[in-house]
Amino acid sequence: MSSITEGAFPYDNAFSRNLGWVTEAEQQKLRKAKVAVAGLGGVGGFHVTTLARFGIGAFSIADFDNFDVPNFNRQAGAMVSTLGRPKAEVIGAMVKDINPSADLQVYPKGVDESNIDEFLKGATVYVDGLDFFAFKARQLAFAACHRLGIPAVTAAPLGMGTSVLVFLPGQMSFEEYFGFEGCNDTEKALRFLLGLTPKRLHNSYLVEPDRINLQEKRGPSTVAGCMLCAGVAATETVKLILGRGEIRAAPWSYHVDAYTHHAAWSWRPMGYRNPLQRLGFKLGMAMLSQSATK
Repeated sequence: MSSITEGAFPYDNAFSRNLGWVTEAEQQKLRKAKVAVAGLGGVGGFHVTTLARFGIGAFSIADFDNFDVPNFNRQAGAMVSTLGRPKAEVIGAMVKDINPSADLQVYPKGVDESNIDEFLKGATVYVDGLDFFAFKARQLAFAACHRLGIPAVTAAPLGMGTSVLVFLPGQMSFEEYFGFEGCNDTEKALRFLLGLTPKRLHNSYLVEPDRINLQEKRGPSTVAGCMLCAGVAATETVKLILGRGEIRAAPWSYHVDAYTHHAAWSWRPMGYRNPLQRLGFKLGMAMLSQSATK
C-alpha cells in the first residue's frame, strides 16, 4: 500500500474500523467536518493525530515553535528526526501520512489578532492545544469562538490524568468561567489552574511540588496525561460533530485520573466568581506571595 496517493486514498477502508461506534453516515459527517487546533506541542499534536484517525476530513493547525529535546517526554511529533523542525510542519505531515486526502491549512506563525478569524473559518469545533502559559493566544482563540458561535474544547494534562471543559455557543464563555480580564500572568495562571482542577485529583502523587512555579511559567508533565487529553477531547469533539451523546458545558467540568483511579464531575456556577473559586484564588495568591519572600 506504499503507492497510495491522495487521489487514490481508500478513505472508507482506512476508517472502516470506526464503524459500529459510528454509522457509515456518521463517518461521512466526520469526513466533512473541520477541526481547528492551535498549539501542537504536548496535547495539540496528539489532538490532531487522534482526530485524523477518527477520519476528520479538514484541519486548521497552528504553532510557531520548533521541536526541541525537552519535548521528547510527551509530544507526539518530538523525535530525533524532527529536532529543530517546525511543529506545524511536522504535525501537518503526520496528518497527511494518516489521511492523504485531508484538507489541511497550516499556520506556522501561530494565531494572533490578524489571522484568528481566518484560522477558525469553517471550523465545526475548536480544540485547544496551546501551552498552559499561552494566555494571550488562549483568550484570543476562545473569545473568537464565542463570537463566531464555534464550540470549543480544552483538555488539560494534570499529572497522569486530564481535566476537560467544553464551551458552547450561547452559554458560559471562557472569560466568564476563568476571569482573565485585568489579571497579570501569575494571576491568570492561578485562575486557569483553579478552574481546570476543582477536585485536584492529581495532588496526592505530586512528589516534588517545587517543580511547579507559576511565576517562572514552568511545571512537570507526562505523556500519559497528554494522551488521555487527546482521547477525551477527541470524544467530546466527535460528539459535538455528530450531535449525539451528552455534552455538559461550562460551568461543568470533569477530571479523570489514571494514577488514583478516580473520576469526578465539578460544577462551578458563576465560574471564577464562585465563592469556592474566589477562596481558592485568595489562598493561592497568599501562598505565592509567601513563597516569593522566602
